[in-house]
Amino acid sequence: MRDTESPRTGPGATRARLAGCALLVAALGAGVTGCSSDGSPLSAEPYDAADQISFGGSLDEGKTADPDKPLEITAEESDGRITDVVAVDASGRHLAGELAADGSRWHSTTPLAASAQYTVRVSTEDEDGRPGRKVLTFTTGKPGAAKRLGITFGPEAGTYGVGQPLVAELSEPVKDPAQRAVVERGLKVDSTPSVTGAWYWVDDKKLHFRPKEYWPADATVRVRSNLEGIKVGDRLRGDAAKPLTIRTGDRVIAVTDAAAHQLTVYKNGEEIKQIPVTTGKPGFETRNGVKVVLAKERFVRMRSTTVGIAEGSSESYDLDVHFATRVTWSGEYVHAAPWSVGSQGYANVSHGCVGMSTADAEWFFDTFRQGDLVEVVNSEGDTMEPFGNGFGDWNVTWDKWREGSALTGSGKTPDTAQQVARLRPAAV
Repeated sequence: MRDTESPRTGPGATRARLAGCALLVAALGAGVTGCSSDGSPLSAEPYDAADQISFGGSLDEGKTADPDKPLEITAEESDGRITDVVAVDASGRHLAGELAADGSRWHSTTPLAASAQYTVRVSTEDEDGRPGRKVLTFTTGKPGAAKRLGITFGPEAGTYGVGQPLVAELSEPVKDPAQRAVVERGLKVDSTPSVTGAWYWVDDKKLHFRPKEYWPADATVRVRSNLEGIKVGDRLRGDAAKPLTIRTGDRVIAVTDAAAHQLTVYKNGEEIKQIPVTTGKPGFETRNGVKVVLAKERFVRMRSTTVGIAEGSSESYDLDVHFATRVTWSGEYVHAAPWSVGSQGYANVSHGCVGMSTADAEWFFDTFRQGDLVEVVNSEGDTMEPFGNGFGDWNVTWDKWREGSALTGSGKTPDTAQQVARLRPAAV
């Protein structure tokens, strides 16, 4: 997935040149075969357009530019127009901009980075269609006193299941929608194969990124920040951030039917195992919905007091549990429950976990990894929370997820290529 904003502007440039070509052919008569002929304005070397354009936004050639002001380029002559502008800094970050329909003016639409060197290439054409060019290099000044916005990406580098969301933790809260949009534009996610995806603001200091559907199996996902030196707010600028690369393994999904007391495991779309289970009994029903494996513990002591059940009550317990695969932070696991083997496949008798035989639990423990998916259907319980108790991100519809983005929410339209679908993994 390529989510870098296009460095090219001026979609009317090609049409204008073709129009100029057509006029030239008409003027010269049938003996001229086209714009590639000798003497054609389009085949000529670009002339120096220095006298045809002017630069604004506190920018004078050879002087330090104010990073807090936008870059502006204006066509000075009424018989000429700007056709294309490419602005890029020394680290390869492109500056997005907008070109007026008549080619009279171009201005940047994303902030300049502080203490950065930019190269700007401006293409023009005169009234005869002859191409002009101006290349300018300038350096932006140091930022004023401001806090630095640090960003930490998660999870740690490694291989995960296809349900693993990306997380961006911010060092400072960002509440303003316009500032959130600056942050999102600076967070770049690349996936091979490419997918449709978006960021969601969980709160003022945390974002999650997920695809529209699960990640493809055996994908490589890279996330980085382009915000270093970029103005986010009046007293807040982006800081350097360590990029992250993760990979996905096989597409492994467990579907637990609480009414049928059966768990079915799918690997890359193929059913590979059915396991008799027991889920939460009345009053302790297992949550419905999609959950993401958070961790695996070969041994965990489970006590009822940790979930609010009084010690000594009829529902209290204190158990040594083996092969426990965690799916919520509040204590929901898929684990070995040898004490309930007689009920597995027939009745729901647990306090919310999915219980199975020790042999099946060991197989499940060895088969599933962090980021794999566990879905529960036909339970009388509530739906898994989207956030705060693990990763319930997949229980949010795609339309609702997009509403959580500063770029696509509240009726906004996507302005980066990361929302363009190129591959959609088949559902289980």
